[in-house]
Amino acid sequence: MPKAIAKIDGVALAESDAWETVEGNVYFPPSALIHRPSFLKSDTKTYCPWKGEAEYYNVKIGDKEVKDAAWYYADPYEKAQNIKDHVAFYKTKVDVTVQE
Repeated sequence: MPKAIAKIDGVALAESDAWETVEGNVYFPPSALIHRPSFLKSDTKTYCPWKGEAEYYNVKIGDKEVKDAAWYYADPYEKAQNIKDHVAFYKTKVDVTVQE
């Protein structure tokens, strides 16, 4: 079964064999987050017309903090309920791969 993994500098942040893909982004279930204390709530919020309001996390690995590296929908609209509380990562900031 394929496995999705998100890493920064080789450190795994999330890993799961069950995830959702929306608009080319892998959304990891909350249980897939490995280093939960590394996810620091950000003040950033954005809006998607069909998913709703996204909230962001800064991710801290060692002394490095990556601003707004991940986002999630705490209260998504009806069409996006399948990604409620799932976490996605910016591909330019985090290495996200799906391994067969």
